[in-house]
Amino acid sequence: MSLQIMIADDHPLFRKALRETMAELANDIRFIECDSVGTLLAALELHLDPDLLLLDLHMPQASGFAALAHLRGSRPTLPVVVVSALDDDETIQSALAYGAQGFISKSADASSMAADVARVLDGDICTPHGYRARTSARPGSDDLQIAQRIGHLTDQQFRVLGMLCAGLPNKQIAHAMDVSEATVKAHMTAILRKLGVANRTHAVLVAGKLAATRQTAVAPDDDL
Repeated sequence: MSLQIMIADDHPLFRKALRETMAELANDIRFIECDSVGTLLAALELHLDPDLLLLDLHMPQASGFAALAHLRGSRPTLPVVVVSALDDDETIQSALAYGAQGFISKSADASSMAADVARVLDGDICTPHGYRARTSARPGSDDLQIAQRIGHLTDQQFRVLGMLCAGLPNKQIAHAMDVSEATVKAHMTAILRKLGVANRTHAVLVAGKLAATRQTAVAPDDDL
């Protein structure tokens, strides 16, 4: 049996631990490692059919559940398991509501992690021991609509949104993406239209509703 597993986490030691933990799942496993949303989306462009993605909520430009929402909209057949140190019942329930096939706590032992991933690969859903779904912890319909809109963004548009939420102005976004400021403004116009908002500040506030910690940056005052 051969597998292709993507690990998206900005901590190299934890990526190494996950590789070692997952090594027992198959004789032939190819690991693809990413340390940011940008490198994750670039890797997905090259590797079109991974068997599983292990996704950290707090990578650079992830904006909490926004990255998960984008992946669910752009790649609905890709199994995604959220792996996070933030493992309260509300966070777990939100991850599942936004489309994750499972949730693994970073505090779990290696054997439990491997068993949970095996369940997801078999088509099941995994949650940490002791997790209890609560009606009051479910994301509201407004948040689910925002997730759906974020899922309609292209990869480049989502990268721009992530850097916007990180507080970068157009000039820095253009430099990071190696494109012109005019291209960034064109992406920004499309983002505002797809999110149904009037300006970049509102875009940050809307995306911030999916932040796992409910904290957002203030958008710089560019024209777009």
